[in-house]
Amino acid sequence: MIGLLVRWMMGLGAFAWAVSAVATPPAEAPLVLAAASLQESMTAAADAWAAKGHPKPVISFAASSALARQVAAGASADLFVSADEPWMDDLAKRGLIVPATRVSFLGNALVIVAPTTSTARADVRNPKKLAALLGRGVVAMADVDTVPAGKYGKAALTAIGVWDQVAPHVVRAENVRAALALVERGAAPFGIVYATDARASKSVRVIGVFPANTHPPITYPIARLKASTNPQGEAFRRFLISGTGKAIFARYGFSVR
Repeated sequence: MIGLLVRWMMGLGAFAWAVSAVATPPAEAPLVLAAASLQESMTAAADAWAAKGHPKPVISFAASSALARQVAAGASADLFVSADEPWMDDLAKRGLIVPATRVSFLGNALVIVAPTTSTARADVRNPKKLAALLGRGVVAMADVDTVPAGKYGKAALTAIGVWDQVAPHVVRAENVRAALALVERGAAPFGIVYATDARASKSVRVIGVFPANTHPPITYPIARLKASTNPQGEAFRRFLISGTGKAIFARYGFSVR
């Protein structure tokens, strides 16, 4: 009798475990929409998060403008990380983010790059020399009307007083990494990108750094999207803005806030 009772209890335990396994599906990987300039750093952060036993986040990289428009059009995602405040503001006004989760946690700098074979130097404090240099050929920039890197670049060139001279030479790319690629391939002798983009490339070198007061502060806000129902999204957001998460971005050249 005792043996039968033991076997019955063991069978009941196995049944309960099986029911529990069915009732508790594996955690779903969060979907993150992130600015193109975050490719290496956000991928490293996702790897670090997965190493802790969590589902590895799925990350879609593009211009902040393109990603914000996707969210506005109903794209399904958990987190949005923009390379500027205005595109996050746009989603906030539409009621598409959870306001309490919005945090500006990273910063960057704006630079002029050229191929590593170039001997050019950009004197950003001398408008005449800068206009003459950038007027020699194509200047690759992210779209100056919509993409954060392009808007920052136009603001900097305008503040220095050379935008009107440089504008006819600008080739607009869909995002900052596309602008960087034009310089890497030799299709453009100059490009205006973030300092972290230049750092990520072995094919370009920095020939000038724009003073921070020539453009709006370069900040990266993150927020959870209101449509998100995946708890892993909020957990990953908290990891990114933690000391551990910020340290990862710092390794890739971002300033942390």
